[in-house]
Amino acid sequence: MSSKSRREFVQLTLAALPAAGFLTIPSRLGAADAKPNSKVAGVQLGLNVPYSFGGKTMAEDEILKNCVQLGLSGVELRTQPVEAFLGAPKEKISDWRKSAPMDRAKEFRKKWNDAGVLIEIVKVDGLFKMSDEELDYAFTLAKTLGGRAISTEISHMEAELKRVGQFADKHQFMVGYHGHATTGPKEWEAAFALAKFNGANVDIGHFIAGDHGSPVPFITKYHDRVTHVHIKDRKVHNGGNTPFGEGDTPIAEVLRLIRDNKWNIQATIEFEYKVPADSDRMKELARAIQFCRAALA
Repeated sequence: MSSKSRREFVQLTLAALPAAGFLTIPSRLGAADAKPNSKVAGVQLGLNVPYSFGGKTMAEDEILKNCVQLGLSGVELRTQPVEAFLGAPKEKISDWRKSAPMDRAKEFRKKWNDAGVLIEIVKVDGLFKMSDEELDYAFTLAKTLGGRAISTEISHMEAELKRVGQFADKHQFMVGYHGHATTGPKEWEAAFALAKFNGANVDIGHFIAGDHGSPVPFITKYHDRVTHVHIKDRKVHNGGNTPFGEGDTPIAEVLRLIRDNKWNIQATIEFEYKVPADSDRMKELARAIQFCRAALA
């Protein structure tokens, strides 16, 4: 999309919104028991939580409440609030994970499912540092929560990618490796060669900022390996994060690519730009979600 086309799209998106200018956060419309729905034209719009709300340690009740308020029916959820719900200690957590209560994890999943929010991706920090028993725990937890993939930051060490990939293959459960601006196709292709269930969490903003070109060809070629994409807007040449529609990232093209090919790839918004002085994070998240909805309309 050219700069002119992007500006025109943003103008049309803004014009389609209430005169309050994103001040109205989507709510649960209709019956009192209506559930959120952010699956648009077959594409599941999601959110990286609680990271996009401003941290990693937010209470799960507050995370869930915010997701419902924003009308989100799918997320990439970090394990910190889950493990807090399960009763994890602040110290010696490695030992605790060996006998973590999966019945409580089932309870957690039911609570979120009943609210209408699917935990499709489970973000696990420190995956490469985990013992074998902890790795089995991580995959079991992700499955129990209803996930279809784990996400974690990519390693540039072949031995680490091979080891985690062996556990992914053992559990037949995808791991989407997340990269930043320095991560391009060759890094993910190296991981793909080491295990069948090694995959990619393609952050399209970082992809553009790293001057790897459009992410569309890579996603098209390896769509069966892409667990989810992170949706954010950045500028080329390691440019900063911007409100959606103001950077160089082909957000609309990627969303439509997923839509038109009916790929099971969550479009996960990851909020990283500075909140304007006259706004707040929830309003800006509503803006980002509406931008994606409009792109898929």
